[in-house]
Amino acid sequence: MSEFSKVYADKMEGALRHLDKELVAIRAGRANPAILDRITVDYYGSPTPINQMAAVAVAEARILTITPWDHTLIHPIEHALLVSDIGINPTNDGRVIRLVFPAPTEERRRQLTKEVQKLGEETKVAVRNVRREAMDKLKAQKKSSEITEDDQKQLEEEMQKLTDKYVKLIDKACEEKNKEIMEL
Repeated sequence: MSEFSKVYADKMEGALRHLDKELVAIRAGRANPAILDRITVDYYGSPTPINQMAAVAVAEARILTITPWDHTLIHPIEHALLVSDIGINPTNDGRVIRLVFPAPTEERRRQLTKEVQKLGEETKVAVRNVRREAMDKLKAQKKSSEITEDDQKQLEEEMQKLTDKYVKLIDKACEEKNKEIMEL
């Protein structure tokens, strides 16, 4: 891979990483600690992620447990969960907070698969925009005689192969997430 392509491959890789983060946050009825990554708790005046103040574990397939290291934080953590957008009411026994993930309905699972497809399409658009940016740069370099026509063709083919590779990776990630969502 040429040095030129590596720059754009990094940008495409960034788009794929962003998709992975978004897909992890989609609740598929399974307990997943990553769903708490966006939730912060006011800890001595600064917003702190839950995983930095408590042990987060998957107790069963649909139950997530949160055990604060400082038991005085149990109520602030519970409050942060209640006001968040995860849509699950926490239960608290004084030491541990439990989040029970309900199995999504058939309609909800179909809606989630549509969301996954939409995220996949947005990521593909981002990857194609990176390709277009690379192609424009190649045309400009050819016009200013920085590269030859053969070099331009070779690099354009390289960019197309790179784009195809990332589109396949995006499709695969979306397909896996949809399979997870549709499982009962």
